[in-house]
Order: sequence, then C-alpha cells, then structure tokens
Amino acid sequence: MTPRRQPPLPWLEPGDPFPDPSLAWGPAAPAPGLLAAGGTLDVDTLLRAYRHGIFPWFSEGQPILWWSTDPRMVLFPGEFRLHRSLRKTLQRFVQAPGCELRFDSDFPAVIRACAGSPREGQSGTWIVPAMVQAYEALHHAGWAHSVETWIDGELAGGLYCLGIGRAVFGESMFTRVPDASKIALAGLVAFCRAQGVELIDCQQNTRHLASLGAREIDRAAFVASVARQGTGPALPWRFDPVYWRQLPLVKGPE
Repeated sequence: MTPRRQPPLPWLEPGDPFPDPSLAWGPAAPAPGLLAAGGTLDVDTLLRAYRHGIFPWFSEGQPILWWSTDPRMVLFPGEFRLHRSLRKTLQRFVQAPGCELRFDSDFPAVIRACAGSPREGQSGTWIVPAMVQAYEALHHAGWAHSVETWIDGELAGGLYCLGIGRAVFGESMFTRVPDASKIALAGLVAFCRAQGVELIDCQQNTRHLASLGAREIDRAAFVASVARQGTGPALPWRFDPVYWRQLPLVKGPE
C-alpha cells in the first residue's frame, strides 16, 4: 500500500485567515498538530488564533509555526490534584507574612524567567525574543497575565497565561524556589474556580502537568469550550487571598 502523502503546509501572509483547526496534520505526520506557517505575531492575529484553539510554537531560526493539537491537554480546575506535600507547602505559604501571590505585578520578569528556564528533553526555548515581544504587547493590551509567587520581596516563581473572556490559556512556568511554580498554578486554579472558568489550556502533554491533574480531551471539545467561554467580559484579573478557600484543606486568611 502506498503511504498517503502529507498535504502541503499552508503559508500565511499577514492578515490571512487561519485554516480550520481540523485540517492540522494528523498523528501519522512528522509534526502532528501543525496547522500553518507564516503570518505575524501581532495582537489581533494572536487573538484570532487563540479564539480558534490555535497557538504559535517555534524555535529560533524557524518561521512562525501555528499548531492545533488533537488531543489537547487541559486542566479542569475541579480536577487539580493537591498532593499532600503541596498542600502542606500551600498552607505554610498562605499563613506566612512574607509570602504573597500576585497577578501582573512584573509580567516582563515572569516571561523572561520562563524563557530562560531549562525544559526536560529540550536543548533550547520556544520563547524566542519575537515571542517575548508579542506577549508583552498582549499584556499591555490587557490579554496576557502573569501569576507570581513572591517570598520575602523576591519573585520566586510563576507562570504566564492568556485570558479571553472566561477562556484561560496557560503558556509557561518557572521556579527559583522548590514548588514556587506549583503555588502559582494552585493560585490560578483557585482564581478560576472562583470565577467559574471551565478549563485551563495546557497545550502539550507532560508528565508534570498530568501529575497535577491535567488530561487530554478531543480538539473539537476544546474548541467548543473556547467558543463558550471566550465571549463576554474579561475576568477580574486580581488575586484576592480569599480565593485560597477554593482549594480543599487550604485555609485562606480570615
């Protein structure tokens, strides 16, 4: 039997519409989930992409590559696994006077720390300078947010994400202190529970995310969720310590 030829990858000029996510390369392709190349990383293009379940991911020296993976790794806030050791860490963090979870107090520091963090099985980073610049523009426009773990006045860890309506798209995390990135993720989960967020996009399947309760769902189900959650007013991207009460056995401040 002659193997099926892979369809050519569409090349996007600035302003071109994205192909339907269902046209992304399949599991037998050399790059499953790859949808298109080219285009730009301006705010409007990125918002169009995310609203259709598409995200950019490429390395230095490559063109912009656009992906829509199937299945899609997501974290349902109600399924977040708060393991015993992390629960104890969170309880200490919440009660300590020098510890604080913040949103958006230093987005540039967070995304640059994420770009400089080594990744298991990767020799470089996909958060290339063009991506940093693009997501800083998204932040200034009110779409990209940082979740930050602060300990004694120092940024200890965190993550950055996008928020479109009630659709939340996780991007990357970093840590300088053990469990600091997990604390940031727990804070994001608590916030999402309080705000009625349906799921948090995790894009890629990793053992680390799976250990925290993330799982794969069909791309069609993910795109439908984004369509439901991505409309309406933006979430109030401010962290209130009372949100910690959304997590089991983590007692928030009185």
